[in-house]
Amino acid sequence: MATAGNNSGKKRRRLTVPERYQVFLDVVSGAGSQRDIADKWRIDRTTVAHVCKVAKQGALDALAVSRPGRPGKSAAELALEDALADNARLRETVAEQAIELHLVRGKERWG
Repeated sequence: MATAGNNSGKKRRRLTVPERYQVFLDVVSGAGSQRDIADKWRIDRTTVAHVCKVAKQGALDALAVSRPGRPGKSAAELALEDALADNARLRETVAEQAIELHLVRGKERWG
């Protein structure tokens, strides 16, 4: 008796990371249709589509953090840099407002 979702009774094949990359390269290079590539690797066509989707998103994420002339930084490192820059900007703003408040109200009202 076949398990649910596996109508052909075949054992499910799991691809290694290099194999998934090769599937993606086969699709990109036009080595055949997704059906041909799925048959070649003995996997389901939806697996081919999923591999391509994940590879595309991974490439877009990597390109998003890549900056010319600089070593690549992770999204977390870029977010930290942005947060630190915002923090410095806000500290400067608060200091300017404190000076302005002191000039407008005078020192005697502070405490």
